[in-house]
Amino acid sequence: MKKVAFYTLGCKLNFSETSTIARSFEGEGFLRVDFSEMADIYVINTCSVTENADKRFKTIVKQAQRTNPEAFVAAVGCYAQLKPEELADVDGVDLVLGATEKFKITDYLNDLTKNEIGEVHSCEIEEADFYVGSYAIGDRTRAFLKVQDGCDYKCTYCTIPLARGISRSDTLENVLKNASEIAAKGIKEIVLTGVNIGDYGKGEFGNKKHEHTFLDLVKALDGVVGVHRLRISSIEPNLLKNETIDFVAHSKSFVPHFHIPLQSGSDKILKLMRRRYLSSLYVDRVARIKKVMPHACIGVDVIVGFPGETDDDFLHTYHFLNELEVSYLHVFTYSERDDTLATKMEGIVPKHIRNKRSKMLRGLSVKKRRAFYESQLGHKRTVLFEGENKEGYIHGFTENYVKVKAPWDPGLVNTLHEVELISIDEDGLVRFVFVEEKIMA
Repeated sequence: MKKVAFYTLGCKLNFSETSTIARSFEGEGFLRVDFSEMADIYVINTCSVTENADKRFKTIVKQAQRTNPEAFVAAVGCYAQLKPEELADVDGVDLVLGATEKFKITDYLNDLTKNEIGEVHSCEIEEADFYVGSYAIGDRTRAFLKVQDGCDYKCTYCTIPLARGISRSDTLENVLKNASEIAAKGIKEIVLTGVNIGDYGKGEFGNKKHEHTFLDLVKALDGVVGVHRLRISSIEPNLLKNETIDFVAHSKSFVPHFHIPLQSGSDKILKLMRRRYLSSLYVDRVARIKKVMPHACIGVDVIVGFPGETDDDFLHTYHFLNELEVSYLHVFTYSERDDTLATKMEGIVPKHIRNKRSKMLRGLSVKKRRAFYESQLGHKRTVLFEGENKEGYIHGFTENYVKVKAPWDPGLVNTLHEVELISIDEDGLVRFVFVEEKIMA
């Protein structure tokens, strides 16, 4: 039996697609093994959101070659769509597949003999106008369920529309079918993922119309039997409507956790980025969530060092976030992406200043998360325990994304328990006591 191994760079969406590609290999009789093991073919699902993701690709190829110098190496994903020839030139790479070809990877395999020159099959991105559903299961206690792909927004720093094409959605019927399949496998939590999930419904049946809205999706998923938890991943603030927030507050399955990209607290920078909102709208969204769900966790994406960002602009963002009732930050240091408008803008921020600003915001994130965790002490929450033994401890997450730890107990894996949060340890994780003896699910 031929063996195949996968390495995924980037977002939850990539993880869901890697799982779907893996299932296609298994359907062809391949055995999936860990990337660190000897395999006949290594598949790397690439990302091109940051310069660092680009650089890591070469390191991962070398890792595969060290494990098995004769193995066939294939690259798929966003970087493979944007720079296929560049990836094909990397020593050891045999096959590069673009946005539409990646889901048919087994059709492009020969006898797995290594190629002298990397073979490229990559469409024009305009041809990426059809939808392929996917979800990730098996290696986690939660599943990433893809509901949408592509993006029609034209943010000046972003290559995703060039890498993934136009906004398009899975049919509501298929999303519900996939959610039911996931629940039937005993997975306790489903995370909704996509490029721009708030745009759900556009292109559902191959047209630009919205057959359904994101709120329709949320309401329908809340009724799926057997799903214990549903979590919304990243959603644009202008697409997170009050009706959706209010529904989540009283739903059976959706948890009080939102991840909402901000990118900058400066309206000047937001306009340069061509974001579709100003900072005042973001304030309104956070206030609405906290009004109906005071215990909700709110994560924020923010970019530092965008062209034109002065010290005053950055400090405005820092103070904006410091005063906002959010729980943690994902900080991205701006890196130039080819074929984006931002590369032609004036006011380039030196890299050492970008790094300094990034460090400041990461420090703020630590303070924000600590303050949020402290606000949860003394409260009863429900924890879903993860499946990994980390140095003798098991970790888990409450519904509102507080990370807890306890001594390793394999009997806790993939179970839900009501606990009382009691203290924060030296690693910044929360200790707890069980409230009930019986497993909830």
